Parts: sequence; C-alpha cells; structure tokens
Amino acid sequence: MNGGRLVAEVLRAQGVDYLFTLCGGHISPILVECDRVGVQVIDTRDEKSAVFAADAVARMTGVPGVAAVTAGPGLTNTLTAVQNAYLAESPLVLIGGATATALKGRGALQDIDQVLPIASMVKSTRRVGRARDIVSALEDAFETALEGVPGPVFVELPVDLLYDPATVREWYGEMTGGGKGRSLPMRALDVAAKAHLFRIFRGIDQVEVGPARRPGPPAPTQGDVEQVAAMLQKAERPLIVAGSQTVVDAAGVERTAEALRHLGVPVYLGGSARGLLGREGAGIQFRHKRSAALKEADLVIVCGFPFDFRLGYGMGIPRSTPVVTVNRDEAALRKNRRPTLGVHADAGRLLQQLARAVPSQRSRVTGWIATLNSREAARDAEIVQQAAEPTEHINPLYLCREIERAMSDDAVMVVDGGDFVATASYICKPRGPLRWLDPGVFGTLGVGGGFAGGAALVRPGTETWLLWGDGSSAYSLAEFDTFARHGLPIIAVIGADGSWAQIARDQVELLGSDCGTKLRRADYHKVAEGYGGVGLEVDDPADVPGVLAEAKAAAARGRAVCVNAWIGATDFRKGSLSI
Repeated sequence: MNGGRLVAEVLRAQGVDYLFTLCGGHISPILVECDRVGVQVIDTRDEKSAVFAADAVARMTGVPGVAAVTAGPGLTNTLTAVQNAYLAESPLVLIGGATATALKGRGALQDIDQVLPIASMVKSTRRVGRARDIVSALEDAFETALEGVPGPVFVELPVDLLYDPATVREWYGEMTGGGKGRSLPMRALDVAAKAHLFRIFRGIDQVEVGPARRPGPPAPTQGDVEQVAAMLQKAERPLIVAGSQTVVDAAGVERTAEALRHLGVPVYLGGSARGLLGREGAGIQFRHKRSAALKEADLVIVCGFPFDFRLGYGMGIPRSTPVVTVNRDEAALRKNRRPTLGVHADAGRLLQQLARAVPSQRSRVTGWIATLNSREAARDAEIVQQAAEPTEHINPLYLCREIERAMSDDAVMVVDGGDFVATASYICKPRGPLRWLDPGVFGTLGVGGGFAGGAALVRPGTETWLLWGDGSSAYSLAEFDTFARHGLPIIAVIGADGSWAQIARDQVELLGSDCGTKLRRADYHKVAEGYGGVGLEVDDPADVPGVLAEAKAAAARGRAVCVNAWIGATDFRKGSLSI
C-alpha cells in the first residue's frame, strides 16, 4: 500500500472518472495508481487547463472535478483557475504535491508555503502529515466542496506520503547514512528519521475508504414557498431570473426545467443556467431587452444570481417592485439590493416546490409574454439585418448565425473570449441543460482549452464547440495537443479580427489610442495542425458554410479542428465597456 493508491481508491469511491493533471515528481504515484484503478488520467499542457477541465466536469455532472498538480510553480500556476471556480461556485478538489514532511522549510526543491496564497480562493485547505489521514482528508474535501455554496477545496499531500514506505525509508537512509555513521549526531539523526517514518506511516494498511457522502441541496421552508406562491399569484407581470446556482444540483436540472415550464412565467437565464429550457425556451425564455423587462415587471424572482454588475447591482428594478431572492449564500440574498423576501435555499429546489404549490400562470400572463415576445422578435430582426451588412472579411454576426445553423441539436458550447464571444451569446442558442460553459463572474480568459476538454469527455459522441476570440485563443491553444492525444474531437472556431476588440472599442473612443490592443491575424489553424489537429482557414463569407461542414466532418472522424475565421469590425456591441 502507498499513499498514491489511497488517493486513487478515494477518487474511485467518490465516482470520479477523470483526474486532470500536468505531471510532476511530487505527484507521480497519484497518477500511476489512478491509472491502475480505472480513473482516467488526462494530462494537459498547463496546470490552469487541468483545473479548468475539472471545473467543467463538475458543472456538467455535479460530481466535484479533481485536478492534481506538482509542488511550487505547479500549484501557483493554478491560482487564476481556482479563483475562477470559487467565484463561479463550482465544486472541485485540487490536490497539490509538496516537499517531503521532514524537509518542509529547509530549502527543498519547489518548497513554498502553498496554503497561504491559495487560502482566500478556496472553501478550505488541509495539509496532510500522515499517510493514514489521506483518506479522511480527501473524503472531507469532497463533502466540503459540495455543501452549502459549492466551491474548490485544496488538499496538500507531501511526496513522502505518496510513495511506498520501503522506498521512502531508503530515501531517508541515504540522507542520514542509514545508521552507519560513526558520529553521535549522525546516529541521532538516523534514530529521529526512523521515528518520524514510523509516525507518518503507522496505520497505513488499516485505513478504509468509505462511500461518497453527498450533502443534499438546502431546501426552502414551507413558509418561504407559501410566501413566494402568494406573491406570484398576485402578480400580473412576474419575471424570473435564473443563474448558475439554479443548476448546481446537476441531478435535479430536469425537474427544475419542468418546474419552470409548469409555472409558465417569463424567464431570463444566465451563467450555467443557459440552455435549461432547451434551444427554443418552451415559449417562456427570453434573451433580449432584459433591463426593460426588469423595469416593467411587478414581481422579480432572482434565483441563484446575486445583484452584481450583471444585473446592474439591482438598481434597474424600481424600488416599488417586490423582489424575491433565492440563494445558497445568505450574504448574497441582500447584496446591493434588499429584497422583499430572501430565501436561503437552493434555487432549483425552490422552483420545484413552487411548481407543486401553484397552478400554471401562463394563461394569466399571456399579455405580458406577448409584450416580451414582440421585443424579442424585433431584436432578432435587427440582428438578421446587421448580419447581412458587409464588413471587411466576414461579418461576425453572420458567422455566428452560420455556427448556430451548423451546431447539432445536442451540442455543447464552450465560450472563451470578449467581443466575438459576447456577440455569439446573442445569436447562438444553447441546446439543453448543462450544455453551455462560460467563465462566470470572474470573466477569465483562457478557460477554453480546459473547459472544452472536460466537456468532450463528459459528453462523448456529441459535438463540442469552442468559440474563441483571437486574443483568448492564445491562452490555451496548446491544448490541441491534449485533444489530439486523448482523442477529443472538439470544433474550435476563432473569430480573428486582429484586435482585443472589446477593449479597443471604448479605449479608442474615450482615450484616443489603440495602444496595447492590436494583434496580428496569425495562422492559428497552423498552430493547431502542429499540435495534431485539423486546421482550416476562412476569410470569405461565401465559404463559411462549407468550411463549417468540413469541420463537422473532421470531428465526426475523431479529429479536433481549429477554424481560423477572419472577421471584420461592427458596432454591434458599441458601448459595452468591459470594467
């Protein structure tokens, strides 16, 4: 028995199918033992991508994703991805290797205080000092990652706890002379080393791995449900805004979707909740003119979505409008806007119980739905008209409309970028629950390669589309190597305009300079080819449908594809300041 095997056994018992990593000597036993017990090891080209991939798996399955990284720079390379998961409330377990227990603080290779820099970015940290504690530390980590507000957890495992005791004793013997030294200090050092090894390995063969403990989502009280039901049945223009927490209980997403369909109340979806009602939205989902709808509603129910910048800090809703907030985070219930009623509970569970408490409201609010439908249709018509306008190379709106036509009915969408990706969000419709992945509130560029890899593993046999801006693509384009090695047939489309356009648009207008925002129209498709993918380039609008069809055909043959699409500039998102 060794510590690496204990890690592997815990992951298997927790229902983990994939361990994401970038190899390192501090964690080698974990990788080898996971491979031996059937946990698939997916090695990426960057530690951030390993965590992003684990994040994607967690969002799509509800089982905490797991990444293992080596000590020092391996751990510090993950920090952006860990913070992204923390703010996105995504449950994952990050395992970090560390120097040997007896060498901590003595100047060993890659030895730093790893807990200090990561502590504010995770729900909890745990340094393990004895091999037998590996199991309990990891089992607690999985439970902590899921309970309450989900999020990442960090567990540090020193290298000497992971290898088998005989090997570690040999290492320590080489350092201390194995008791053969003649001097009293050397003999004392050997005795101390043996005592230390006895302590850290005692009981390793007696520890048992237990079953997964899955804390249930916090449920609303019956009184909360009755109050919301009474408010809903009085409203003439009710509106529901559903965010990522609505789908954090992945096993219950279909029940939540059915609850929304039953209620028949107009809905705006955000974050990971996009796609909850399918491609057409069951006739009650709207995507445009949300600010106007919030101003006119006579009841707003905000489910699993704080009043942050995405909802204008709650200031766009008149003070006279009754507001219900539902959130697992008690502090978020009153963040920036005090609600009429705050419900500390899982948003999906509240909607499910509300649907059982009240009859369908659709027939009562048909006029309200018609008003929103007319605005939706008008905005869609504007987009169609703008997509037909000529630009240099390819109009990005036209390209997004062609992607929308090309995507299969069960496709997963991963978005990573600024202006091009934000444009796509107005046009491309998520196909179903848990089939849309964006960074979340942190707005992190670079999620694309990891998210897409994780998504393709979770949904084998379906199309995984990765939409990249040309700026954001460079953060994880090297993951085409990962796609090729692990047979992940991802279709990546890069909207290449040679600019950090989302920044440049306002910077030029407000400050009169494009300093720092210019890029080359690089051969991204050739980079992908070099990593083992299929590279395609398109700069003529007439060729777009054919190139996308070629990309789909290559993916169907099991190849990862990169489409380098040259796009022109539009004023479609003029005024969308990114701060």
